[in-house]
Amino acid sequence: MQRDPRAFLWDVRESALAIQSFTAGMDAAAYVANDMAQAAVERKFEIIGEALSQLAKLDAPLAARIPDLPQIVAFRNQLIHGYATVNVSTVWNVTQNALQPLLDAVQTLLDELGDA
Repeated sequence: MQRDPRAFLWDVRESALAIQSFTAGMDAAAYVANDMAQAAVERKFEIIGEALSQLAKLDAPLAARIPDLPQIVAFRNQLIHGYATVNVSTVWNVTQNALQPLLDAVQTLLDELGDA
């Protein structure tokens, strides 16, 4: 049975919101000093990348509406498989600069599809 594309978008949204919650009130120095926050954020980015990878396989036209989808999936692959070392400052920068635009794009799609 095929999964509803909204489920993948929901996974992305919930993971992005969790990352924002995990890092609320932190600056870069506090994030670097907090191993638990780093592990939690990286895990949620892994979920985001996997959900978008699966969405692209299920509904390519819908997935294509997510900005930077290939880079997001590649970031997930780097985190999981270690193709390239991802340093903590890179993860922090992605959290601060790319997460909200992704969240906005996903929420727009969920609104259009009828967030069930």
